[in-house]
Amino acid sequence: MKTLRDVAVGQSATVVKLHGEGKVKRRIMDMGITKGISVYVRKVAPLGDPLELTVRGYELSIRKADAQQIEVL
Repeated sequence: MKTLRDVAVGQSATVVKLHGEGKVKRRIMDMGITKGISVYVRKVAPLGDPLELTVRGYELSIRKADAQQIEVL
Protein backbone atom coordinates (compact mmCIF):
# COMPACT_ATOMS: atom_id res chain seq x y z
CA MET A 1 0.00 0.00 0.00
CA LYS A 2 1.41 3.38 -1.04
CA THR A 3 0.55 6.34 1.15
CA LEU A 4 0.87 10.09 0.67
CA ARG A 5 3.92 9.96 2.91
CA ASP A 6 5.72 7.86 0.23
CA VAL A 7 5.17 10.36 -2.62
CA ALA A 8 8.36 12.21 -3.61
CA VAL A 9 8.65 15.99 -3.74
CA GLY A 10 7.49 17.28 -7.13
CA GLN A 11 5.21 14.30 -7.75
CA SER A 12 1.43 14.04 -7.86
CA ALA A 13 -0.78 11.22 -6.63
CA THR A 14 -4.48 10.41 -6.64
CA VAL A 15 -6.22 9.63 -3.35
CA VAL A 16 -7.64 6.10 -3.34
CA LYS A 17 -8.81 5.70 0.25
CA LEU A 18 -8.68 7.42 3.64
CA HIS A 19 -7.76 5.16 6.54
CA GLY A 20 -8.21 6.00 10.19
CA GLU A 21 -11.44 6.81 11.89
CA GLY A 22 -13.41 9.41 13.74
CA LYS A 23 -12.04 12.91 14.18
CA VAL A 24 -8.78 12.32 12.29
CA LYS A 25 -10.54 11.08 9.16
CA ARG A 26 -13.10 13.90 9.34
CA ARG A 27 -10.34 16.53 9.69
CA ILE A 28 -8.52 15.17 6.62
CA MET A 29 -11.76 15.26 4.62
CA ASP A 30 -12.52 18.80 5.82
CA MET A 31 -9.15 19.89 4.42
CA GLY A 32 -10.35 18.82 0.96
CA ILE A 33 -8.53 15.50 0.73
CA THR A 34 -11.15 13.05 -0.49
CA LYS A 35 -11.24 9.98 -2.72
CA GLY A 36 -10.34 10.71 -6.36
CA ILE A 37 -8.59 14.05 -5.70
CA SER A 38 -5.14 14.75 -7.13
CA VAL A 39 -2.55 15.87 -4.56
CA TYR A 40 0.79 17.47 -5.49
CA VAL A 41 3.69 17.31 -3.00
CA ARG A 42 5.36 20.75 -3.16
CA LYS A 43 8.03 20.34 -0.51
CA VAL A 44 9.01 18.79 2.80
CA ALA A 45 10.18 20.75 5.84
CA PRO A 46 13.92 20.54 6.63
CA LEU A 47 13.39 18.07 9.48
CA GLY A 48 10.99 16.00 7.35
CA ASP A 49 7.72 17.04 8.95
CA PRO A 50 5.28 18.51 7.80
CA LEU A 51 4.67 18.03 4.08
CA GLU A 52 3.46 20.95 1.97
CA LEU A 53 0.80 19.94 -0.55
CA THR A 54 -1.29 21.54 -3.26
CA VAL A 55 -4.89 20.30 -3.04
CA ARG A 56 -7.85 21.71 -4.99
CA GLY A 57 -5.85 24.83 -5.94
CA TYR A 58 -4.67 25.79 -2.45
CA GLU A 59 -1.60 25.01 -0.36
CA LEU A 60 -1.86 22.81 2.69
CA SER A 61 0.61 21.57 5.30
CA ILE A 62 -0.01 18.13 6.76
CA ARG A 63 1.88 16.06 9.33
CA LYS A 64 3.52 12.83 8.20
CA ALA A 65 1.39 10.90 10.70
CA ASP A 66 -1.74 12.15 8.93
CA ALA A 67 -0.20 11.58 5.47
CA GLN A 68 0.31 7.93 6.47
CA GLN A 69 -3.50 7.59 6.71
CA ILE A 70 -4.02 8.59 3.05
CA GLU A 71 -3.69 5.76 0.52
CA VAL A 72 -2.71 6.97 -2.97
CA LEU A 73 -2.21 5.58 -6.47
